[in-house]
Amino acid sequence: MENAPTQDAARALLAFWRAAGVDMDDAEAIFSAKAAPAPRAAAQNAPAREPFQIQPPAPRPKPKAKLQPADDAVNTAKALAAGATTIAALRAAVDNFNGCALKATARNTVFSDGVDGAPVLILGEAPGKDEDERGKPFVGRSGQMLDKMLAAIGLDRQSSVLISNTIYWRPPGNRDPTDGETLSCLPFVERLIELSQPKLLILTGKAAAQTVLKREDGVMRLRGRKLQYTREGITAPVNAMVMLHPAYLLRQPQQKRLAWADLLLAEAWLEELGVARKAHP
Repeated sequence: MENAPTQDAARALLAFWRAAGVDMDDAEAIFSAKAAPAPRAAAQNAPAREPFQIQPPAPRPKPKAKLQPADDAVNTAKALAAGATTIAALRAAVDNFNGCALKATARNTVFSDGVDGAPVLILGEAPGKDEDERGKPFVGRSGQMLDKMLAAIGLDRQSSVLISNTIYWRPPGNRDPTDGETLSCLPFVERLIELSQPKLLILTGKAAAQTVLKREDGVMRLRGRKLQYTREGITAPVNAMVMLHPAYLLRQPQQKRLAWADLLLAEAWLEELGVARKAHP
């Protein structure tokens, strides 16, 4: 209930100010307005509303892991290599293998030259322009130098040497092979060593040495030493040594003295192993 004295006092004050000439229409309108009704209290028995929730989507099943193209190529190469029981069969398997991208840009598959099962197996890196055109390893200038080096210790392609590479197709522009390209060819390389069972394995250059021996040492640290090649599946270690690549000797002829020292090591080692060689001057 409103307080009557307070209401009367307010009306008297308004009348005073109006009599004094002050416009009091707005003040009187506010004073006379009815108070807004108070909001109704919420019903005590009304049930409380639950907050709106977004249900998270159901988790999707994880897709099965798929082999990467490189892994698939390596596994295919391993299966093909394992199925080859002769060097001729391995050569055919490499020729039919499509898991290395280099094959699409190369003219020919360059697998080997020389005598299958020869006592000396020589491995280089990858074919160059001349090798790609002719389909045989080491037939360009570096190959001619290699033939002269081998002849100096009584070896040749016709009777005592099998020559191959760790890559079977020429990289465009003679660029370095990628790790994936090297890995896709490696099962064939390892199977060639296993089938050849050479008395001596000669690795020419850094790429061949590091790929086959699985070592990070440079050529200068590996050359001039008697090494061994071992891997699972080979019953006995294979005698191995590292030499400077003939292509490097063409660029650095002052290093031929080191190559000659390596040839003398190979000659002495073959003598100990009882490998027959041609007489040489």
